[in-house]
Parts: sequence; C-alpha cells; structure tokens
Amino acid sequence: MASVLQKLEQKKLITPPKWLPDNIQYETIMGSTAYGVSDDNSDVDVYGFAIPPKEDIFPHLRGEIQGFGRQRQRFNQYQQHHVMDKETRKEYDLTIYSIVRYLDLCMECNPNMIDSLFTPRRCVLFSTQLSEMVRDKRHMFLHKGAWHKFKGYAYSQIHKIGKANRSNPKRAASVEKYGYDVKFAYHTVRLMAEVEQIMIEHDLDLERNREQLKAIRRGEWSLDYLKEWFEKKEHVLEEVYAKSDLRHSPDEEAIKTLLLNCLEQHYGSLDKAIRPETSTGKLLEEMQAVLDKYQ
Repeated sequence: MASVLQKLEQKKLITPPKWLPDNIQYETIMGSTAYGVSDDNSDVDVYGFAIPPKEDIFPHLRGEIQGFGRQRQRFNQYQQHHVMDKETRKEYDLTIYSIVRYLDLCMECNPNMIDSLFTPRRCVLFSTQLSEMVRDKRHMFLHKGAWHKFKGYAYSQIHKIGKANRSNPKRAASVEKYGYDVKFAYHTVRLMAEVEQIMIEHDLDLERNREQLKAIRRGEWSLDYLKEWFEKKEHVLEEVYAKSDLRHSPDEEAIKTLLLNCLEQHYGSLDKAIRPETSTGKLLEEMQAVLDKYQ
C-alpha cells in the first residue's frame, strides 16, 4: 500500500526529495480529525516520519568531519501545505520528519509529536512494521516535562485568542461573532486536558474531551468563562504535577536504543556507522563504577 506522500508525488502534486517517497515509515491524520471535532470542511493534516539515507544520519560515512569545512544540509523535515487533490476532493497539509528529529521532539514531549503517536488507529494512514515498533513503545516518551511543554503551548494559544487574523476570514469572523477565536480556545482547553491525562494516567486519549471541545467550537463558552477555567485548571495541574509519579525526565538511553533498533532494522548492520566506546577514559569510568558499587 502506498503512503499518502507517495500517491501525491505520483500524481505530480508535490516534489519531495527523490529518496523520500520510498522511505516513509509513518503517516497519521492530526488536528481536528484526531480530536474528534472535525467537520466536512476540515483539511487533512498529516504528520509522520521517514528514514533518510544512512550517510545523512551518519555523515562521517561520506567523509565529513564535524565542524570542519563544508557541511551538507541534513534532512530534518519536509513540509507542503494546501495540496489539493481534485480526484479525492481533499486538501492536504503534510509534515514529514526525519526519524531522528521526530523521536527527539517526542522525547522533549512536544505536544504535536506526542499527539501524533497517540492518534486513534482510524487516523493512521500508513505504518510500517518499524513504525509500529515506535507506536508500541509510545508511553516511554511520556514524562513530567510534558507539563511545562503543554502549558507553554496553551499560554501561546490563549494570548492570541482575541486577535482577529485578517489573513484567515473564517477565524476573523469567529472573533467578530464570539469575541474570541474559537479554534485557539479549543486548543487551549485541549492541551490542558491532555497533559492532565498524561500526568495522572500515564496515557493519552485524544478523543476523551471531544464533546467539550465541540461546545467550545460552537461558541458556547464565553471568553470570561474560558479565562476563569484556564486559571483554575492551571492551579489544579500544578498540584497534579507535584503529586504525579510519572517519571521526571525521559529515559534518553532507552529512547536512543529504540532509535538505533529502528535504524538497524532499516539499514542492516550499523557496525561501520557506530563504533563502541573503548577509550581508556571510558574503561576507567566503568572500573570505578564497579569499585564504588562494592565499597
């Protein structure tokens, strides 16, 4: 089965890097569809990741020395917005990351990336055995740092809530009708509700609060009520954060192992790409750790 990006490239609607269509690992629908609040006018917002050529991730294999001379641009992400497929009558917004950048953002608890790992199965458009390995381990990316990330994103939404976006007539009309942008409003509430789930349940159901979010999109909350709700929820979540037994920070070594397993499954052996650390300093550190253990 072809990925969405492959199909759009075959129809000559997009021109991604040549290697990209055949190396897509994961594509999922994001946005209002994933949150259960979409309507017939919603765009298809697709996030995913791909694995670049080996020399892109391990540039020393093509003779580059870090910090010396000309460094080739590494692939981080491919984006293409407002891609209209007249055949299917769908408009796509595409964001495809390098697996390295993707897992790094997930490790930071970037809200968009975390959401993309926890989308309902019906939203997954394309997934290889390799990406299923990542989805199966998605809970390993959750940690208490999510509170700071999600709260920061929620603050950015609520600070823009009353400003009319003249470049987007639909959203400008929302501000004129309700006194605030209902899309910013529902994202503010969504982010706070999601991080509450993460800290209490160590899990995430993106559709849990869909009826509440639908009500906000219909303009059923006043701006004053929304701001009051946000202030109260922030205080509650500060207490939740203090009491949560979720890990404080990510297990970077475990996530790195997952990344290397994915790369090895895709490329084959990584022996020439990664050499084990055998320096004298490293050996001395390991010996000291053993001595300390039995003192």
